[in-house]
Amino acid sequence: MVDSRAKKLQRTRRHHRIRRKIDGTPERLRLVVFRSLRKIYVQLVDDTAAKTILAAGSDSKELKDAPKATKTDAAKAVGKLIAQKALAAGIREVAFDRAGYKFHGRVKALAQAAREAGLKF
Repeated sequence: MVDSRAKKLQRTRRHHRIRRKIDGTPERLRLVVFRSLRKIYVQLVDDTAAKTILAAGSDSKELKDAPKATKTDAAKAVGKLIAQKALAAGIREVAFDRAGYKFHGRVKALAQAAREAGLKF
C-alpha cells in the first residue's frame, strides 16, 4: 500500500514534469488547479510577471448561494465562475495546468465547465 507521503511525492513529480512544458504568458495565461479533500481552487497565472491575475474556489463569495450536492458539482461551478471572470477581463485562451492530478473526476468537471462557459484551452 502506498502511504500519503509517497502519493504526494508522485503528484509533485508529475506537476514538475508538466510545468516544464506549460508556461503562462500574458497572451495565454496558465489555468492552475488545486484540489484538496473538500475544496477545489483555480487561478490564472502570468508566469513572466509571476502574478496571479484571477482566482476562484469552491468557497468563493460568488458561490455561497449556489447549491452544491457533491464535490464534482462544486468543481463545475468553480469552472464556470473562473470562465466568466476571465471573459469579463478579456481573457479567451488559457493553458490548462492540472498540477499533477489525473484528468478525471473533479479536475475534468472543472475543465469541461470552463470550456462550456467559453474558455479555450
